[in-house]
Amino acid sequence: MSPALHRHPHFVSLEGGEGAGKTTAINAIREALHARGHEVVLTREPGGTALAERIRALVLKPDAEIAAEPLSAEAELLLVFAARAQHVRQVIAPALQRGAYVLCDRFTDSSYAYQGGGRGLDPAWIADLERRAVGLLPGLTLLLDVDVAVGRARANGRDLWPDRIESEHDDFFQRVRAVFRQRASEDPARYRLIDASQDQAGVASAVVAAVAAWLAQEPERG
Repeated sequence: MSPALHRHPHFVSLEGGEGAGKTTAINAIREALHARGHEVVLTREPGGTALAERIRALVLKPDAEIAAEPLSAEAELLLVFAARAQHVRQVIAPALQRGAYVLCDRFTDSSYAYQGGGRGLDPAWIADLERRAVGLLPGLTLLLDVDVAVGRARANGRDLWPDRIESEHDDFFQRVRAVFRQRASEDPARYRLIDASQDQAGVASAVVAAVAAWLAQEPERG
């Protein structure tokens, strides 16, 4: 039997498509938690450790820069989970064990959206990898949702050299967005949907308010 997933109340993830403004949002949350006196560990996926960052480079660099052959969807998924397993054991779990809050720019929900929705891989396979290699769920996931065209316009204005995934077509990102929104609707206790079409100040205010409401429920959650 596969191990069960543990949902940790001090683990917060931010999800969303390209150009959703996750960097601004996560910095606003970090400042709000610091103001309350909490230790905060800010990290990202793929990545978060030296080894996981090397795997990130394999996943995100354009194929022509890393190999003479394209990276398959299956290899991409397994590399992401290899990085995630290392990340959880070396960074996330130790921080949670000592009582810190962990803010993670992307986590396993992105695998369901990008490799599941975008690449068309079986979500049951992703779920099995999640249970066996990760075993951990955020207590709170903030989904920064924005229209694909708007998000891509923002990203194109920011990134002079898009990575492998940023270079995908709009239909890929439409599938990614659809899976994110579906997962949010299926797990309203964990997800908070944030309108990321707002300006940066509006998004930052919305995510800080969502986290403040989450913190206010902590005694109730036990």
